[in-house]
Amino acid sequence: MHRTQYLLSQYYSGGSWVGVQTAVEHISAILGQRIILTDTSGIVVADSEKQDVGKRYDSGWLGNDQLAQYIQDGNQTVGILYEGPEIRSPIATASVHNLSNSINQFLVLGGVIALATALIITFFMSRRISAPIHALSVATTRLGEGDFTQRVNFQGRDEVGKLVKNFNYMATELMQAEEYRRNLVADVAHELGTPVSDIRSYLEAIHDGLMQPTQANLASIYEDILLLSRLINDLQLLAQADAGELNLFYQPDNLVRVITSAVASTQARVDGKGISLKLDLPAQFPAVEIDSQRISQILDNLLDNAIRHTPQGGEITVAARERKSDVEVAISDNGEGIPPEDLPRIFERFYRVDKSRAKTTGGSGLGLTITKRLVEAHGGKIDVQSELGEGTRFTFTIPTRSPS
Repeated sequence: MHRTQYLLSQYYSGGSWVGVQTAVEHISAILGQRIILTDTSGIVVADSEKQDVGKRYDSGWLGNDQLAQYIQDGNQTVGILYEGPEIRSPIATASVHNLSNSINQFLVLGGVIALATALIITFFMSRRISAPIHALSVATTRLGEGDFTQRVNFQGRDEVGKLVKNFNYMATELMQAEEYRRNLVADVAHELGTPVSDIRSYLEAIHDGLMQPTQANLASIYEDILLLSRLINDLQLLAQADAGELNLFYQPDNLVRVITSAVASTQARVDGKGISLKLDLPAQFPAVEIDSQRISQILDNLLDNAIRHTPQGGEITVAARERKSDVEVAISDNGEGIPPEDLPRIFERFYRVDKSRAKTTGGSGLGLTITKRLVEAHGGKIDVQSELGEGTRFTFTIPTRSPS
């Protein structure tokens, strides 16, 4: 009220309160209270309700909650201001009521808008989340029933999007695995069926008297049995490798000695086909921890592949060199080469560039697959480079230390 007191003191001049009545009425309207101003003798000089001007002030007019404040003109008290807090003007009461209603309406309207917005957002968010989840549920059920073509079309970047992406990847892998399984069963049935059919035909012919059990006929049967046995052994080896149960017996050995021994075992075939075989091996080579029997099998498979695809008068080169953390062995030829479209699949089971099923040219289609598994079991890698009509180069590496 210091400002009110100061404002009213401005109307006092030379013992007169000219114009103070209007000021008191305005202040009363603002504060919502009845205001009475008296001089120092207690005579009312201004009353916001205009009913007691000129009378001596009676404390009962404003009730027990009245508040008295002194009006100063310099250091002199020139009047007393009384307030009655329980008496409010109609204008103030209406203003407060209107303001209260406005605030309440604003709060109610804001709450309704916020609730509606929340419901809308929740609806769309739930649809966005539940739709792909439902699609995943349906696709998973059908995938479990054997339909590997199931995919979920959703491109979100959130956790649901990652889940959908992983599901689609899994479905693709399962479809490829199923296709691979079917092809494998068909190829195994064919590869096993061919020698079995030959053996059966020979035995039935001998049994029916259509063929004599001569040395040549028995040798042909024996050859089919060996082919069948070799195929079964190869499949068993691949099954062990796939299951991580392929046991290797590491011991320090001279890789040059193993290479020289493998080359010597194929020399007769090389000479018989009129192929020259060259060695490019270092004079000094460190001992490497390997399973020498499996390394020999790797070399035999690669040399056999090179001999079969190198024409008469061609050349095969076997080279080895030491690198920083491994040794590299390369077997190259200048034979027919491999078509570019076949290179990515050259290490697949039963895949052959030569689609012939003849025993002399077609092979079983497992040699390179076994070679890759044996190299990887040693902790190494195998690679192939080839140009059609120019030749092929197989390279594999073996770490200088056996894998733990």
